Amino acid sequence: MTETRCALYARVSSEAQTRDNTIASQVVALQERIAADGFLLEPDHSYVDDGYSGSLLLRPALERLRDAVAGGQVDRLYVHAPDRLARRYAHQALLIDEFRRAGVEIVFLNRPIGGTAEDDLLLQVQGVIAEYERAKILERSRRGRRHAACSGSVSALTGAPFGYRYVSRDQGGGLARFEVVEAEAHIVRLIFAWVGLDRMSLREVCRRLEQIGCRTRTGTTPCYASTIRGILANPAYVGRAAFGRARYLPPRPRLRPIRGHLQPSPHATSRVAVPPEEWIEIPVSSLVDPAVFEAVHAQFEENRKRKRQRTPSSDWLLQGLTVCRRCGYAYYGKRAPRVHKYDPTDTLRYYRCIGTDGHRFSGHRVCDNPQVRGDHLEEAVWDQVKGLLEDPHRVAGEYRRRLLAARDQVREPEEIVRLERQMATLRRGIGRLIDSYAEGIIDKAEFEPRIAGLKQRFSQLQERHQAAVEVAECEL
Repeated sequence: MTETRCALYARVSSEAQTRDNTIASQVVALQERIAADGFLLEPDHSYVDDGYSGSLLLRPALERLRDAVAGGQVDRLYVHAPDRLARRYAHQALLIDEFRRAGVEIVFLNRPIGGTAEDDLLLQVQGVIAEYERAKILERSRRGRRHAACSGSVSALTGAPFGYRYVSRDQGGGLARFEVVEAEAHIVRLIFAWVGLDRMSLREVCRRLEQIGCRTRTGTTPCYASTIRGILANPAYVGRAAFGRARYLPPRPRLRPIRGHLQPSPHATSRVAVPPEEWIEIPVSSLVDPAVFEAVHAQFEENRKRKRQRTPSSDWLLQGLTVCRRCGYAYYGKRAPRVHKYDPTDTLRYYRCIGTDGHRFSGHRVCDNPQVRGDHLEEAVWDQVKGLLEDPHRVAGEYRRRLLAARDQVREPEEIVRLERQMATLRRGIGRLIDSYAEGIIDKAEFEPRIAGLKQRFSQLQERHQAAVEVAECEL
């Protein structure tokens, strides 16, 4: 008798749920159900997405599960509830249909699932309700936090800034508050004094903090100027913690992945600043004198005015267009004198990788790519552009090439790519099964039903792939 291969899938969407071990309770409940049904769960068939939103389909464990299902490695899938697969009904229907087509039986712990029209209707209703419930929870949470902010409660804020410790309502005797952490508050006062009174640059502040051994709550050094700027811009340090300083929208498309992050974030959003007039201020303990705070912002305003007054330079033809191939950081323009004594009228222009500047990374450069003479690089690029413009046939050929590339890459739905990957996985599975039979590891009684099932799944994938290709070609 062929052994039933079981798998489980569990998901939680927030870090708070991760800390509360709700993912562990899901896994334990699923393992107990599998054991109660008389099946065994292999260790590599536990698919867990810890801290990934159910509104997204691109989740690491779910991707591996879908590949395993397509490869014929799963016969029975256990999930706590349909909303653990996906929050949106359309995504639920897509996944359940995909698993059913591959011959996988799905078991939900909160309700049995059958093959009747009534079962399908109940599942659809449950999916729609889950999607509605998510939207309702988000709106209720937003309204509740706004009401708390209008009431002057710091519980509306996501956390306490550096220099404070958040005391919850339970710990604070029924009143949530920010408690001053004197060791961190001392660092905050130093930062404001260095910038507001000593007119120190942000990078010099970073160097000073590193010299005195300052550490953040996570144990790292605040070595980035953007971190220091965020502290200096926070009105909480003068006793006015602000709620609603930013609005979070769906993520904007990027030309390329963020450096160092090949996979998209599980909570991708676009942060948009909100005008100060729309903030809701909450009174907290002050750490910085208001005069020093105003001096800091006066310095920022003066810097902005000076930047606007500068005449835009037309010397950098490739500004914002060059990226280091070695480390991925952008190039910037820098001038250097031809001789040891600086002469503004006799300088060379260079394009230089940001990663080669040690002062930007706590004194340690992260790239050793040499800088490039600006006139040499711009001349080489211009020669290529000029040659292209002088040959219209090359332009037409490039247009056709990109059109074909768009047909192969952009216009091809992700479903086609996924099906091709699943078909390749299934081919490897069929090959391994045939090898096992040839070597006598499995007998004929076990081999024949399994190879028939794999071939049937492969035929179904081929049909879906052909249909997807035809749809994509019709859209071109």
